[in-house]
Amino acid sequence: MAVKALYDYEFPSADRAENFGDDQLVYVHWDGNPLFCSAACFRVPKAMPFGEFVAGVVAPWAGSDPDFDAAAVAGWRLFDEPLQPADDASLADLGIGHKALLHFSA
Repeated sequence: MAVKALYDYEFPSADRAENFGDDQLVYVHWDGNPLFCSAACFRVPKAMPFGEFVAGVVAPWAGSDPDFDAAAVAGWRLFDEPLQPADDASLADLGIGHKALLHFSA
């Protein structure tokens, strides 16, 4: 059944990029893991190096699964495209923008 609005419903989105300054939201999904059935969202600096992102953000989150092995993380994808990240490259340099979706397998 359709819903008829009584007035125009216009509002600025609360999670738009300009509200985060030098930070951005990044979604991370561990493919094939039944404990994490959907992506988690993290607020991180755009200039954060990828290696620091993995060690300081992804590993602590994924580490709540007792099967997680940080050395076995591989197969990074940005949305559906393969990603070969360098640890010293920033998220912005790798094309990882606001509300981007990263996938990995382990």
